[in-house]
Amino acid sequence: MAAMKLLFSQARRHSLARSTSLFRSPTSFHLLKSLSSSAGSDAPDDPQRPQSVPIHPVSYPAKPKEEESASSETSHPQEAQPPAQPRTPSEEAPGLRSRAAWSQEDLRYIKDTGPAIAPVSYPTRVAPLPEDKAPHEKKGEEVETERMQAEAESRVAGMRRRMAARMFVEEERDKAPFPSLIKVEKNERKPVYDLAEAIRLVKANAKAKFNETVEAHVRLAIERKRSDLIVRGSMVLPHGEGMKVSKIAFLGEGTDAEEASAAGADIVGGLELVEQIANSGKFDVQKCFTTPDFMRHVLKIGKVLKPLGLLPNAKQGTLVTDVSQAIRDAKRSNIDFKMDKTSIVHVGLGKINLSEESLRENIGAFINALLRAKPAGLKKASKYAGYINAFHICSTMGSGYAVSIQSLSKAAEHYSKVHS
Repeated sequence: MAAMKLLFSQARRHSLARSTSLFRSPTSFHLLKSLSSSAGSDAPDDPQRPQSVPIHPVSYPAKPKEEESASSETSHPQEAQPPAQPRTPSEEAPGLRSRAAWSQEDLRYIKDTGPAIAPVSYPTRVAPLPEDKAPHEKKGEEVETERMQAEAESRVAGMRRRMAARMFVEEERDKAPFPSLIKVEKNERKPVYDLAEAIRLVKANAKAKFNETVEAHVRLAIERKRSDLIVRGSMVLPHGEGMKVSKIAFLGEGTDAEEASAAGADIVGGLELVEQIANSGKFDVQKCFTTPDFMRHVLKIGKVLKPLGLLPNAKQGTLVTDVSQAIRDAKRSNIDFKMDKTSIVHVGLGKINLSEESLRENIGAFINALLRAKPAGLKKASKYAGYINAFHICSTMGSGYAVSIQSLSKAAEHYSKVHS
């Protein structure tokens, strides 16, 4: 209708603008008159005038409420309805885009066909009373309460201890003056004693209930990496009373075996004993002697004797020609010594109950044996310089005392003069 009215109004204005030309012809006048929408332009009783169709307004009844919503309202009139959740823009986007293009006339003919949203009601929640709780829940709460109280008490106690410690430190800091200079204490060098005085001190400080052994510890001036410079030897103590007697074996045949047995050898055997050692791989002795003639048979069991330190060697005095004398010397407290990995020689030189002169003679004998075992690779400008760095003596459970090299040299010379 609006479009028709607009068309009629435009046609009327156009016809009025050309009224002079239109009124001249009767046909034009009748056409203009028929197109005019004014009611007063023509007579109402004109039978030739076309009658317009009347347009009646259309009204629609109000939208009835859904039966579900009506029933829910009647059944729960007092329950509060939760507020409707707003829709997200992504959910309402299609409807908004389509409705934005509709005009007011179009909205009159559109019926809302969206899904009906039924109201949802939730039951009210009531907090449980203390008497409604189960017994195990009450016990759990009591345990948790006790635990929290214990933690709180421990935290408070820790804070009190830290506070007390902090206060104590502050008090001590206030009392003690700040040091102006701290002097570094230097390690004082131990005094070096004469051999006679050192022996006297060792005997005086032996407090053990058993008969202690007088020990000597010699630090040599040999590098640890030099495996070719090994100090090893043996000696017979002039006064070896109370020292442990070694178990001695002799490998040989004939008259040499008879001499060894007469001198006091513990085990004497020939080829049969060699085969027995080779088969068992064991030989429980402390010394093993043989002669150069029988050495070729002993080398067959060298793999067994060498790890045990029993392979006969001329440097150790176990490869001998005078069998009887070697066995007798070995039975008279024969002492073996060897340098360890730290270039130190440890050896026992008699019991503490010996006299000072006897101990001095034993130490002199050891110094002579140590000089004989000096490696050939060392410089021989002096007997002691570059070979012996320090010499200490002590008892088994007593303190050690450093001995001067000059007194050791005098003891070695005295022993060589007496036993030459």
